[in-house]
Amino acid sequence: MNSFISWIGGKKLLRKKILEQFPEQESFNRYIEVFGGAGWVLFSRDKHAPMEVFNDVNGELINLYRVVKYHPEALQNELEWLLMSREQFFDELNRNTRGMTDIQRAARFFCIIKESFGTNLHTFGVCSKDIRKAVDYLKEVSDRLNRVVIENQDFEQLIKTYDRPDALFYLDPPYYEAEKYYPDRFNPEDHERLRKCLGNIKGKFVLSYNDCQQIRDLYEGYTIIEVDRIDNLVIKNVSRKYKELIIKNFE
Repeated sequence: MNSFISWIGGKKLLRKKILEQFPEQESFNRYIEVFGGAGWVLFSRDKHAPMEVFNDVNGELINLYRVVKYHPEALQNELEWLLMSREQFFDELNRNTRGMTDIQRAARFFCIIKESFGTNLHTFGVCSKDIRKAVDYLKEVSDRLNRVVIENQDFEQLIKTYDRPDALFYLDPPYYEAEKYYPDRFNPEDHERLRKCLGNIKGKFVLSYNDCQQIRDLYEGYTIIEVDRIDNLVIKNVSRKYKELIIKNFE
């Protein structure tokens, strides 16, 4: 199935290649997405582990996921007013969230995600979208999230909490030297911190990154697979490949 939102760095175009690098399903009993975002890999998996964890450091995003999981009908009712409107987008963007319920906050953030340009969360996207179809899809998403543990932690603490020999971590951190485009702060030294953390785990990991020498050097000694995808930020009808890396601590 597809995700119900877009997100900066989302893996819609690369999800199949990422899943091809996963170990056999029988080799892990817990699956953890550390930098959740739009969750394209989670939603694309046909087989589900006994334990699944979805995490992101963005509190508004995690509130949206939790409301979709537990209160999809209430969220759909709250979104009855949703239009593809510049005025509505900026009204919601500038709206004070103090005193709002979790459902109201989720509706506001859903509106901002759907109507912002490239999901940058601060400028209006001038394009046609079937908003009603997206709202109707929320119940199906809720069913998929039914058995998923939803967390809002820093990546290091999350990995320490769920690491076991039978764990598989999928990680899609902000890309190197592209951190400023992501909605949440990720410092250059966090790449080093992530590498150190992954070097000490008992479980397996699959990691996606942009292809650059700094990341190749940082993960020297690990299995590194080169992949590419269509660059979706170029002009329509112009084809250009964007190179990425999939890094693993197993063959």
